[in-house]
Amino acid sequence: MIEAIKIPRLQSNYRWVVCALLFFATTINYIDRQILSLIKPILDEQLKWTNEDFGLVNSAFQGAYGIGLLAFGWFIDRYGTKIGYAVSIAAWSVAAVGHALVGSVGGFFVARISLGLGEGGNFPSAIKAVALWFPKKERALATSIFNSGTNVGAIIAPAIVPWIAFTWGWQAAFVAAGLAGFLWLFFWIPFYNVPEKIKRLHESELAHIRSDADESGENVKIPWLRLLAYRQTWSFIIAKFMTDPVWWFFLIWLPDYFKQTRGLDIKESWIHLVTIYFVVTVLSIAGGWVTGYLTKRGWTVTRARKTGMFTFALLVLPILTVTSVGDWEAVLLIGLAGAAHQAWSANLFTTVSDMFPKRAVASVIGIGGMAGALGGMIFPALTGKLLDVFKASGNITGGYAILFSVCALLYLVTFVINHLLAPRFERFDMKEAL
Repeated sequence: MIEAIKIPRLQSNYRWVVCALLFFATTINYIDRQILSLIKPILDEQLKWTNEDFGLVNSAFQGAYGIGLLAFGWFIDRYGTKIGYAVSIAAWSVAAVGHALVGSVGGFFVARISLGLGEGGNFPSAIKAVALWFPKKERALATSIFNSGTNVGAIIAPAIVPWIAFTWGWQAAFVAAGLAGFLWLFFWIPFYNVPEKIKRLHESELAHIRSDADESGENVKIPWLRLLAYRQTWSFIIAKFMTDPVWWFFLIWLPDYFKQTRGLDIKESWIHLVTIYFVVTVLSIAGGWVTGYLTKRGWTVTRARKTGMFTFALLVLPILTVTSVGDWEAVLLIGLAGAAHQAWSANLFTTVSDMFPKRAVASVIGIGGMAGALGGMIFPALTGKLLDVFKASGNITGGYAILFSVCALLYLVTFVINHLLAPRFERFDMKEAL
């Protein structure tokens, strides 16, 4: 008979309060990102823009987001997670409200660039906070939980944004999202700090957090150029560059996909979008939990993470058939692929804290996030061009079939490259690796 795993009883669970703060920030972040794609039918009528114009506006956001990731990665490692996250969400909330003041394609370029620069602080802050507040065996689960905010935001947005837009005007949706960010700050500032500075934290929980700690300080900087000398850094950079665009494709183009290929406008397709992201939320958390469970059962971190990531790569493959099935079958296939992406992403993020010291985590996340944003900048622009070509030929479904096929195959290719660059997800001697 297998012996039950003994888990020490802790006198406090404050680390999960921190995880909740990260979750709500990420939820707000993704509501902000979704608004533009959800009000696209309204703006199509007002701005008369093409798919290429829309793709380029989203590419502008991605380019700015990449710069924001890189800058905030440095800023957070230099000044700490508490200050870095506060600056980031304040900046992106101002930018969100700023969208309500524009009314042209050029205006949306400026607004999206501002939003992207501010939102660049979300993931470097959140991943570093997880590294500071959780031992390795809990990091994938904690990352999956806060990262599920991306899905919850994508559930809430199609459920409320069209209603707000049609009731009070599309500008009101951006104002509401910005106000939500400022509300979050009222909780972040008093409730968050490094573990050693939280008086509510019991010594047993602090010992649990430190159980596999490599060092306590978070503000000792490792130069970017030094980080780029390690293949472990490149394993993260390339994986982000190749797979982040898939998630951006879902966020940006799914409302248009349902309208253009299935005749469902946002008043009809919102239930399909909500269902997709509900499926993603539930299954992606399970994907983060399973690798942590395997490590608790005695698997090495490397074996658990790689088994999980390979499985998630396989689960994306069924979207090859998405354009040839019915509406609800398509919803389930996209939901499964989206869940696999988010589980993949949660584990990929966690590999950084597996391999690097805490003082380098935000910088590596920022560099890799910039690469992901670069991929996300290129892909929407190419998507818009491709769809305009196929739309002109009367076969826009064919264009989407090509795009979904590319998305389906990217993860297996990426898994192989990632494995070659980082055969083991474990702490390495940075001096000897040079």
